[in-house]
Amino acid sequence: MRDVIIVGGGPAGLNAALILGRCRRSVLILDTGTPRNAAASRTWGLFTRDGTPPQALRACAEADLHRYETVERRTARVTQARREEDTFAVWCEDGQVERARRLILATGLHQDLPGVEGFDTYWGRGVHSCPYCDGYENRDRALVAYGAGHKAVGLALELTVWSGDVTLCIDGGEPDLSESDLARLDRNGIAICRTPVARLDGNGRQAERLVFRDGTERPCHALFLMPDACDPSDLITQLGCDLGPTGVVPTGDYETTNVPGLYVAGDASRRVQFAIVAAAEGAMAAFAINTELVKADLA
Repeated sequence: MRDVIIVGGGPAGLNAALILGRCRRSVLILDTGTPRNAAASRTWGLFTRDGTPPQALRACAEADLHRYETVERRTARVTQARREEDTFAVWCEDGQVERARRLILATGLHQDLPGVEGFDTYWGRGVHSCPYCDGYENRDRALVAYGAGHKAVGLALELTVWSGDVTLCIDGGEPDLSESDLARLDRNGIAICRTPVARLDGNGRQAERLVFRDGTERPCHALFLMPDACDPSDLITQLGCDLGPTGVVPTGDYETTNVPGLYVAGDASRRVQFAIVAAAEGAMAAFAINTELVKADLA
């Protein structure tokens, strides 16, 4: 019986393990080694590490954990999790079962790409999900907001922070835009492309243009996807977590959930999806867990 099991070895999971290791808690990190940002070349907006490649950042974090002998990291896929009275049990794909007094899910999110030719080719090199992460590197270039509806209008307007050349591409879908939406787009010089997209072309390293089914083209140095509702990790649903309308967990103070002893930190929780925020959430969950365990042990 360990003190804490952490499922997920991204910024949230690794920083939680760091804090818990410093509290001399026995910790097991279970991670598949396939992070959501594997295709990204850099991690931006991270204090003192701005622009560090994701794998290098992870390697530094894992090296930090080596000095804490109570922290173990294992490459494994967790397929099942269950609360057993006041503890938790998790089952790994290889058949091993591990138990702990507390459980942190730092599983992140799975990014599903629209089925447009070229989107997967340029994922992380022209197709992005977060303008705060990748807008600056594409500043003053032709940017495209891909999506439909009022929220897509918000994304297109947001992109004007980084460029004066912004297009809203609804890819043949229903625009569902109000007169107010249309007026704001027009006032800010944002064009609307309603024609269905055939493919995203580029030079093999960087996206360059959208090609539409009618043969027309439009410059596109970077395309930003409108975030859709996501499917939560099976572990989250197995454990009975409440879910918000977009599939993330509406965590409370210190990343608590409606399930006692279970914490959700990182992109799977309700806050903005920045690496530095995920790391902070992991630290908050670790602080709360250690405080709980101190009280329980002293009692």
